[in-house]
Amino acid sequence: MSFPATRLRRLRRTEPLRDLVRETDVTAEHLVQPLFITAGEGVRDPISSMPGMERLSISEAVAEVTEIAAAGIRAVLLFGIPASKDEAGSEAYDDEGVIQMAVRALKEAHPEVVVITDVCLCEYTSHGHCGIVREGEVDNDLTIELLAKTAISHAAAGADAVAPSDMMDGRVGAIRNQLDEEGHSGVPIIAYSAKYASAFYGPFREAAGSTPEFGDRRGYQMDPANADEAIREAKLDLEEGADVVMVKPALPYLDVIRRVKDATGAPLAAYHVGGEYSMLKAAAQNGWIDERAAAMESLTSIRRAGADMIITYFAKDAAAWLMRGRA
Repeated sequence: MSFPATRLRRLRRTEPLRDLVRETDVTAEHLVQPLFITAGEGVRDPISSMPGMERLSISEAVAEVTEIAAAGIRAVLLFGIPASKDEAGSEAYDDEGVIQMAVRALKEAHPEVVVITDVCLCEYTSHGHCGIVREGEVDNDLTIELLAKTAISHAAAGADAVAPSDMMDGRVGAIRNQLDEEGHSGVPIIAYSAKYASAFYGPFREAAGSTPEFGDRRGYQMDPANADEAIREAKLDLEEGADVVMVKPALPYLDVIRRVKDATGAPLAAYHVGGEYSMLKAAAQNGWIDERAAAMESLTSIRRAGADMIITYFAKDAAAWLMRGRA
């Protein structure tokens, strides 16, 4: 029996050879760093369930983005933690709210950085749900009016893009129409199109103080068992005017990322969420895995599945690792 003429190991023999034939790349330009913005001055409040992440006051966020930009990250996603909450989430659409002020400060200090804002009410409502609650349920149509109002306030403050994460039906169309009517037709919408009712959101909810007081979010977030539905959601969002669609979480839904990308061809974001980040951090802290290798392998798999951009708490670190790798 003759030995095969084709030996795939030939191109794996050295690092330069491997680099030449690598099919999937991860660069700093693909990554978005989430930031939690809180009221106050000089605040850097560590998030216990997300080692390395902090709640930042506006001045500290400006300083942090200086470091993030120096590492090569070109985009950040802002989540607000208001001084007070109420049933209507009114600080979400307050022109002097924590996110609106943060956007103005960041765009003044770092005009070159893309500032994306989360558009949802869960961080701002006293009950922790993503909208207005009526008779124990989130009222879809009342909620989208306030989401559109929130998006307008973010765009007026200077946000480069808005990202509705609430999963209300029709909210992309409502936000697009309102943005256009108010003179913000150039502001893109990054739609959380396939946002699953996931067990991996626990660390985020601690960070943002957004755990629902009652019930859960399964009435509006997607069933983890469904993939065809994700394609329907993404196509509807695109029809309503979304510029980018998103799948969240990322690693448990790599198949969904690929299917949505293939079905739509649209720019696609994937959110590598808090639970995914915290698992890798915890395992690394226990010496069970190599943090850098595991994180970069995870990010590569998300890109390989079809994501054009990855929202990840590893963004700043990953950019530094990549920079050191090129040195």
